[in-house]
Amino acid sequence: MAAKQEIVEPKIPEVLLNSGHKMPAIGYGCGGGTFPLLEESISIFLKAMEIGYRHFDTASSYGTEEALGKAVARALEIGLIKNRDELFITSKLWVTQNHPDLVLPSLKQTLETIGLEYLDLYLVHWPVRVKKEADAFKLTEGDVLPFDMIGTWKAMEDCSNLGLTKSIGLSNFSCEKISKLLENATIPPAVNQVEMNVGWQQRKLMPFSKEKGIHVCAWSPLGAYGRAFWGSNAVMENEILKDIAASKSKTISQVALRWIYEQEATPIVKSFNEERMKQNLQIFDWELTKEEHDLILQIPQRRVGTGDIFVYKNGPIKSVEELWDGDI
Repeated sequence: MAAKQEIVEPKIPEVLLNSGHKMPAIGYGCGGGTFPLLEESISIFLKAMEIGYRHFDTASSYGTEEALGKAVARALEIGLIKNRDELFITSKLWVTQNHPDLVLPSLKQTLETIGLEYLDLYLVHWPVRVKKEADAFKLTEGDVLPFDMIGTWKAMEDCSNLGLTKSIGLSNFSCEKISKLLENATIPPAVNQVEMNVGWQQRKLMPFSKEKGIHVCAWSPLGAYGRAFWGSNAVMENEILKDIAASKSKTISQVALRWIYEQEATPIVKSFNEERMKQNLQIFDWELTKEEHDLILQIPQRRVGTGDIFVYKNGPIKSVEELWDGDI
């Protein structure tokens, strides 16, 4: 009972996107390949809403759209939220659907799976196209196809104009690819969701995005710590962050997330632990000093999520450098 009395509903700031819509300045990530079965996932999402999360980030490839939709329905049923508009829900177009003719059907399928009339944000998940029937997590030579970025974006604009999503954006796009897209876009991307944390600070992309009015969301804000295949300890075992956290009586996670927020980016966090879920929201009523920012700038930089699964010697993407246009 005492623990419940300590809970203070966190005040989460909002970001105004170039689409004119507002987005909560922290999101709860519904992906990462480690979510449990349906009912347990529904309970996790409901707990996140109860704690104060209002921004939820899923994707057709995550396998959590149905659970999130059921959690939203249950939250409305029990009065945890008054209406759907209280939530900001993002989903993404997967690489097997990255073709102009497949965008609208894919979004309609996502809306049906989640049980919603519209999304708040729909993203092109990767600047890559893969054969429709391929397993994008077990690709073979020949599965990766040329990607019609301009045609696909036009189809994304059509989805926006139909009112099926309030904002549209990108994920894992480089400065160069965005520049090419902007030359042909009628509606500019509202968001680019990319790997970003103190170990990969996106020093080229951040100023570029601010100049273009595109908001950056940060996936892997804690370096995917503990992930079996590609996670990194560059954030959670970083001595600079440990010292800053100790001096401020904060957790390492809180310092890492606050740093992202102070870069004017939005972290997408994920935890199943209730206490950590609460802690991750407690980043808005304090700040880092200039000296602490200078120390964080000294952290060695390395991109962890390279997208190398899409790289083939005889495919359209022949190197990791080509995928990121040299920004690695």
